[in-house]
Amino acid sequence: MITKGIRGAITVEENTEEAIKKATIELLNELVKKNNIELSMISHVIFTLTQDLNAAFPAKFARIDLKWDNVAMMCFHELDVQNSLKKCLRVLIVINCRDEFEPEFVYLEGAKELRK
Repeated sequence: MITKGIRGAITVEENTEEAIKKATIELLNELVKKNNIELSMISHVIFTLTQDLNAAFPAKFARIDLKWDNVAMMCFHELDVQNSLKKCLRVLIVINCRDEFEPEFVYLEGAKELRK
């Protein structure tokens, strides 16, 4: 068994707790579905948000709404690079898996432009 990272990103409509919650749940659900992730596979999760998003911690919604209460998670601010995508939430889910597992990354809403 090895570890692999699964990346994803989504833009958030506004800097509110409800908007961050909606975006977090949508992104995580899509990543879980596309990659057949079982909770027991998850090693840890890293969230980043652009500087203009600070109304809530995405990890809170993963713990409460998705029941990921035993998963190690951290939230950070993304590097503020000039002309970069605004109001963007990114995630890296690190899972324990078989070597042949091929992760499928997910980019939603305005974050689709990150992977043209």
